[in-house]
Amino acid sequence: MNITRCSRWLHFTLLVLLALLRNSNQTQGQEQHVKNFFQRADSPSGHTNNWAVLVCASRYWFNYRHMANALGMYRTVKRLGIPDSNIILMLADDAACNARNMFPGSVYANTGRQLDLYGDNIEVDYRGYEVTVENFLRVLTGRVPLTQPRSKRLLTDDRSNVFVYLTGHGGNEFLKFQDNEEISAFDIADAFEQMWQKKRYKELFFMVDTCQANTLYSKFYSPNILATGSSEIDENSYSHEADFDIGVAVIDSYTHYVLQYLEGINKTSKATMEDFFAMYDPVRIQSHPGVRSDLFQRPLSSVLVTDFFGGMADVDIVDSHLFHDLDDNIKLGSSPSPRLSNTNRDPSASRPVEGTGSRLLPAGRSHADVHQTRAWAGLGMVGLLAGFVLLQTKFRTASSGRDR
Repeated sequence: MNITRCSRWLHFTLLVLLALLRNSNQTQGQEQHVKNFFQRADSPSGHTNNWAVLVCASRYWFNYRHMANALGMYRTVKRLGIPDSNIILMLADDAACNARNMFPGSVYANTGRQLDLYGDNIEVDYRGYEVTVENFLRVLTGRVPLTQPRSKRLLTDDRSNVFVYLTGHGGNEFLKFQDNEEISAFDIADAFEQMWQKKRYKELFFMVDTCQANTLYSKFYSPNILATGSSEIDENSYSHEADFDIGVAVIDSYTHYVLQYLEGINKTSKATMEDFFAMYDPVRIQSHPGVRSDLFQRPLSSVLVTDFFGGMADVDIVDSHLFHDLDDNIKLGSSPSPRLSNTNRDPSASRPVEGTGSRLLPAGRSHADVHQTRAWAGLGMVGLLAGFVLLQTKFRTASSGRDR
């Protein structure tokens, strides 16, 4: 009787182990599907988040178009998925509230005035006299005071794609800020080198719309930088059109055609940066835009426009039992488990697993640790199975001996 009970118990144990092994294989299959999703062959950049730094460096009413340039770019990157929390917007002047504005609280980039670029949903991080060369360089390099709020910080890492856009008045290797100071091509190049050394970007796209714009990226020497500008050396960058009711030019020609092209792009677009640069037409733009890609690692035909103008979704993959815990907490009237809260999550508490985009593991755990645990679990199952077989053989031998 005891032998029969032990045999049944061993049979039950074996069935449980086989069920666990099957569940483990299904979990591995699901994880492989997730891994394949985040490692799509058509998006090999490997970045996990996008940021944008948009700067209008000009003040005064007659530079209305420069503010419209920056706001037009701001609207576009937001539409393509970069959230306000990942955008640093710097406006040297507030044309929307200028006393000469016939349309108070509004900024338009075309004479038809169909789209208000200012509107109600805008977050300006640096305004007026806050827009200085020093503050711009501090934003890029992360050398800001401890009291600086998060909304004014560029919180990037070595998996960030960063888009930097500048517009204003410039010349050979310089751009004016506030009409009383200048930033040079050397300053920008050195700031980008500091960013690279401090692992503050994975890939960086630099765009500038000003006179002699292409000279501003001539001194770059850091890797993974793609740069473009609106005009060659000794060449002006012209406005596109003027609104006679507003009384000034409302947008620059280069930025107008860039935004026009980007209006045909959505978050899932497969358009590449090669397609983007092929759009440049010196006749329409009234200047000769330039491109510098010698520092960039990937061919432009494999770089999606949304790798810089779009946003990556932040996805956390969690076990289903965590949601059951959350449901139980809600039913009991308690607060949700802190493991599910992203609001105040410590960035050091979890890190993305290499190659899975936003896949997160607990602190102190690596992908290798997970695989090692599974390997030992599999070995344990094999040991239990072998023990079961040996016990079965022993019991049968004992039973046959008693029968004799």
